[in-house]
Amino acid sequence: MSEYSNLKMGERGAWVSIIAYLLLATAKLIIASFGNSEALRADGLNNTTDVIASVAVLVGLKISRKPPDEDHHYGHFRAETIASLIAAFIMMTVGIEVIIGTVQDIINQRAGEPAMVTAWTALVAAFVMYAVYRYNLNLSKKINSSAIYAAAQDNRSDALVSIGASIGIFGAQFGVFWLDPLAGLVVGLIICKTAWDIFKTATHSLTDGFDEGEIEHIRETIAAHPGVWSVKDVKARMQGNQTLVEATIHVNPDITIQQGHDITDEVEELLEKEQNIGYAHLHIEPYEK
Repeated sequence: MSEYSNLKMGERGAWVSIIAYLLLATAKLIIASFGNSEALRADGLNNTTDVIASVAVLVGLKISRKPPDEDHHYGHFRAETIASLIAAFIMMTVGIEVIIGTVQDIINQRAGEPAMVTAWTALVAAFVMYAVYRYNLNLSKKINSSAIYAAAQDNRSDALVSIGASIGIFGAQFGVFWLDPLAGLVVGLIICKTAWDIFKTATHSLTDGFDEGEIEHIRETIAAHPGVWSVKDVKARMQGNQTLVEATIHVNPDITIQQGHDITDEVEELLEKEQNIGYAHLHIEPYEK
């Protein structure tokens, strides 16, 4: 299956997340307003940012599917990463707003007893988001999509956030009224932490950062070919969810150009088979003792 087909399938996961987040955010914000729950309100705002983030991923996936053109020779795969970066800024803004609001409620002692329906709403939402998490996790493995895998992890975080919100609300039922806004504060912090993680990952990718452990794994895969006598240098970077590799290898100095070309073809096939690397540029040099 080509990377473009994978991106198309990835859009399905983004749509599932968008629909789930829209329904849950609407329900949570409405119920929180008359149920007097800061924790559920914060959870609803969290899902609102998730809608925006999921839309950004969807738009990024659609743009990424555009083929290479005269001024995008490597395609448009990084659009997905840029969309994630935008989503991170939006999420951070909402997270800070939630933190400020809940801290003010705690300081001004505006916390009251939330209605029990808000706790059950949070619990139901947790089960829904866990189901979405499992769906996107399986999809990400099927199409080998880092974006959908990240979305799945966000889905799981949202399920945990909803569980935390329900715990805070249940605690308030026993007279610990400050526990509800405190749960809202924790939700706000989780939103900011998630935004920071997305920002860090996106900027690392956009600045051509790459995991050293993965580089070593790529080096080992190349060196495993019997025609490669040594691996001089390996570089890699991410283009959206595609890995681009450049490597310099040493081969037998007595082989023909055609034989050297065959080795590079076989190494490229090996990289695609073993590590799903669809683009590898290999430079051959004669081995010298």
